[in-house]
Amino acid sequence: MNVRAGVAGVSDFVLDLLFPRKCIGCGAEGDFLCPSCRKSMPKAGPAAQDRALLTSLDGLQSVFLYQGLARHAVHYLKYGNTKALAKPLARLMADHLESNPMPADILTVVPMHSKRLRKRGYNQAELLARELSRLVQLPLTGESLIRLRDTPSQVSTMTARDRRRNVEGAFRCRGHVFHGKEVLLIDDVCTTGATLNACAAALKGAGARAVRGLTFSREY
Repeated sequence: MNVRAGVAGVSDFVLDLLFPRKCIGCGAEGDFLCPSCRKSMPKAGPAAQDRALLTSLDGLQSVFLYQGLARHAVHYLKYGNTKALAKPLARLMADHLESNPMPADILTVVPMHSKRLRKRGYNQAELLARELSRLVQLPLTGESLIRLRDTPSQVSTMTARDRRRNVEGAFRCRGHVFHGKEVLLIDDVCTTGATLNACAAALKGAGARAVRGLTFSREY
């Protein structure tokens, strides 16, 4: 467990004095991701999307490939309770958006099922979206899109039909906050795109004009 992350109610300044930040890639003191290691992370670039699978998404971008240091960073954030990593990772996502704009009126996140949320204690996608909202100055709603079923993880060995069935009808929207809006849907990893697409279907069912996905990383 990350010692810094386990100390609640202490300012970042005091934590930096007690436990100096170290790069998760090379161990250099200063930040969780030093400039050299950030440059080494594998950029995702454009990907050929399976339009037969992603029927409800109007666009999908990822910043890095889910390998090497990018994979380690997600694991630290997701399973290592290193919540402070959300800030530098969201900064990289904001930098990507500056060079690759995606029209949006509002941000939301791929929700976790309440069972998993209770077990982990936080939704890593929401941590990223909260920081991204601040950086790009777009409002965030993290409670209007909900997950109805605790679905098994999407894996690349599934067929396209299996991926769709796994998450079909797993999401629902509450209220009318998305009506007429262009929504930017945030997650940490895109495995196949089926989960993002199922979320997009629920968002469009709630009146969203367009839904585009942005993830920190993707597996393909």
